[in-house]
Amino acid sequence: MSIQLIIVCGYIFLLFAISFYVKSRADKGAAEYLFAGRKLSTGLIAVNITGLAVGAASTVGVAERAVKVGLSAGWYNAAWAVGALAMAFIAAGKYRSMNATTIPELFERYYDTKGRLISAIGLVIIMLVITSLQYLAGGAILSALLPDIFSFKGGMLTSAVVFIGITLIGGLWSSGLANVLSVILIYFGVIYSTTTALSNVGGLDKLMTMLPPGSDMLNPFTGLPLALIIGQFVIMSTQALTAQGPVQIACGAKDASTAKKGFIYGALLIFPVGFFCALLGLIGKVSYPDIAAAMTLPKVVMSLNPWAAGLTLAAMWAADVSTACTILLAAGTLFSQDIYKRFINPHVSDAKFITINRLAIFFCGVVTLWFAFNAVGIVKTMLAGLSLTTPLTVVFLFTMFAPRFCKRNAAFYTTLAGLASIIVWSVCPAIHFFQDVIYLEWVVCVAVFLIVYLLDPTPIKDGKIREV
Repeated sequence: MSIQLIIVCGYIFLLFAISFYVKSRADKGAAEYLFAGRKLSTGLIAVNITGLAVGAASTVGVAERAVKVGLSAGWYNAAWAVGALAMAFIAAGKYRSMNATTIPELFERYYDTKGRLISAIGLVIIMLVITSLQYLAGGAILSALLPDIFSFKGGMLTSAVVFIGITLIGGLWSSGLANVLSVILIYFGVIYSTTTALSNVGGLDKLMTMLPPGSDMLNPFTGLPLALIIGQFVIMSTQALTAQGPVQIACGAKDASTAKKGFIYGALLIFPVGFFCALLGLIGKVSYPDIAAAMTLPKVVMSLNPWAAGLTLAAMWAADVSTACTILLAAGTLFSQDIYKRFINPHVSDAKFITINRLAIFFCGVVTLWFAFNAVGIVKTMLAGLSLTTPLTVVFLFTMFAPRFCKRNAAFYTTLAGLASIIVWSVCPAIHFFQDVIYLEWVVCVAVFLIVYLLDPTPIKDGKIREV
């Protein structure tokens, strides 16, 4: 048995051991399963948001993009870090202080039922798209790590089994505690592999001479237009405020102060990883010029000694595990809370509700696996999916900070406009005078929200904050 296989099998064993260890705690009730009993400490909040952020797009995806645009690909993670800070200072404490579990639930409290339903549908779509990308990266990593055992699709299937299994067993407790192990592995693997691979090519100066002449790919401020870099910051700040993953983590904190501090520390952990992975992508570009871009990072890591390669790629896979588990749980929560419990069986027992959550997670996991087989370009797909959170963020910000502009139908029509905008963007190149779809989303969603303010005479409901 190879060293790499031993390491991967050992990591999988530890993940399932953690999940079964916390299963009895998760089975105590829906609050324990979905929100870890609202007992997450500052440290656990920090590693959870880091685990959520540092996934397929932040590692394999950034390296893939760096092959084309250079070190500027690392701004993706920097944008995520700013998003975590935005969540810390704007929304994390509010979510924890409110007696709400999802954004759609909050929308119904202030707006109406159709606003809740359409926002739940939009968020589920976002969660499915993001989870599918974790399978894609997982397949790339496992097929590079153990090519005699895993094909690319076989690696995706194996990743799906592990991601779904861990989430089904222990809910947020599973992903929360597993993220401690995952974040440690991620940092060790990324730092070690970057420094070693850079040394192997002769250092930064030598790498610069090996890159295409005149490309300036080691300059983080070239390669991507400034409007696209800013667009990433807008997207990540937008999604961090209203995507169910960050919201669920915030709601799992001990209190509002813990939620805020956890997101601040998480931002510090998230920031540097992207630039390390972008550098690995550039090393792969000069070392393996004919390899597929998505395989660049795994290929570079496999050039290290077997123990280092095994641990580092286990760390890369850990990044996918940490993200996929949290987002699968978020997708299941949205379906069970905002569709099943709200519209199908409002009086469901707590025990049956946990079962419904597990079934929802299983179904979402299977659907996302199909998405993964059809995804193209990890970061590009991720950013397009996350831009769908724009209408939710617009509604949330107006509700919290400018309620006098809020009218009863605003949540529904703003969310509908946001969903329509990304469809129009995809099929109508004529509107691409915006540098990125996120700019179109913000312009359209704010405009629609204000038009509803002018035309709708009905004010929002009294959705007073209630302490948990």
